[in-house]
Amino acid sequence: MTPGCTAEACNLGENYSDLQKRGFEVIGVSADDESRHQKFIEKYSLPYTLLADTELEIIKAFGVWGLKKFMGKEYDGIHRTTFVIGTDGNLEKVITKVNTKNHTAQILEELGE
Repeated sequence: MTPGCTAEACNLGENYSDLQKRGFEVIGVSADDESRHQKFIEKYSLPYTLLADTELEIIKAFGVWGLKKFMGKEYDGIHRTTFVIGTDGNLEKVITKVNTKNHTAQILEELGE
């Protein structure tokens, strides 16, 4: 429910049907539990899947868990990252500097669409 997560989630939700028409599927992953995800999905009417990875298995496997800094404090957390995986299962693009407010446009631009 952070501002960045909310902006990104809503942008992807608002553009979800267009993304699907282009052959994309959206799956979000966070360390929050299923109950928090369900509240988030309902609050923002998100049409795509959010996976609860409370054991950090997927998050660590994709290498997005690590040291973060915010307002002079250091802590472990998720590094906001988007992985675009092709229909063949191969990784096509990794976006590490996510533009939360315009993420759909960023994805399409990064892929030359």
